[in-house]
Amino acid sequence: MKKVEKESFLKSFTLFFISQSILLAALFFINYTKELQNLDAKIFSDMRLCSYDLQCPEFSIDFAEKKNQEVYKLYKNKDGLHSYFTIPGSQQNYLEISLPKSRYEKKLSSLRQRYIMIFLLTLIVTALLSSLFAFYALRPLRNALHLTEEFIKDILHDFNTPLTTLRLNLAILQKDLKENKNIKRAKNAIETLLRLQSNLRAYLHTHTLQKEELFLDTLLQERIDMLASAYPDIKIQRELPHIKLLCNKDAFVRIFDNIFSNALKYNKKEGRISVRFEHSNLIIKDSGKGIKDTKKIFERFYKEQDRGIGIGLHIVKKLCDELGINIFVESQINRGTCFTLDLSNILK
Repeated sequence: MKKVEKESFLKSFTLFFISQSILLAALFFINYTKELQNLDAKIFSDMRLCSYDLQCPEFSIDFAEKKNQEVYKLYKNKDGLHSYFTIPGSQQNYLEISLPKSRYEKKLSSLRQRYIMIFLLTLIVTALLSSLFAFYALRPLRNALHLTEEFIKDILHDFNTPLTTLRLNLAILQKDLKENKNIKRAKNAIETLLRLQSNLRAYLHTHTLQKEELFLDTLLQERIDMLASAYPDIKIQRELPHIKLLCNKDAFVRIFDNIFSNALKYNKKEGRISVRFEHSNLIIKDSGKGIKDTKKIFERFYKEQDRGIGIGLHIVKKLCDELGINIFVESQINRGTCFTLDLSNILK
């Protein structure tokens, strides 16, 4: 089950379960209150029967001097329950029948335990029904996601033929015309399409990432030279040590390429980008347009510019989580953006 499906399932389940639980709790409370009243009524009824034959070992029987007591009424106090009854031929005393607090609490405890057990069983049944409801509500979303994924897979498959044709023709042109700016730009455009294709594949699939050793400076120098070639006006500053990383190369390259290519695309004219390593952190800072809402940039399909489809940084966050890289972002509008990647978990 994908993350969006889990989120939808949990929200549907939680909404249904909580609403039904609140309703059940209210009904049980009302019913419990009525049961308490019925218990008191039964105790009082038993006291009245006891006043006739006095054969009632659970009650305490005594005589009380007549004052202002109401007869045939159930009283509750800290000592328990008691009631007063008339004694035929007596003008000075009432018959007082009492139920000690300990015995009354025992009856209440039994009633509470029974209701708690019934309520818990009802909650379990409600949870099962909530799960069925959530799965039922999830079906349209799953079908829509499946159709979307199949559509993207078909598009990705159809990319292969024109991209292969372009690469072959560029290779032929390069032999005839040698290296020139136009061919270089066309090659960079094809590489951009290939990165987009790779991003879309990463969006559709989650693979077990195989780790390998690689050198940070060697890898990033190559990626910077390749990506920055299409932006000759952008000044690149690099401070990269010759240190080893232990991680999946493709995933790490995809993380860096997405962040660095955004720094290039959304930079200002004759802007700057610095790529440096400090205290186990890889820092990529640009002088570009900046980001309005840094809290949303890792959400799927969120974008602040017209370009792109809004999954690049979502994939960055997803791959960072898989590699154990903590990612942080700071940004100011028209001042630039700074991405910090904590590589402490993948340093060799």
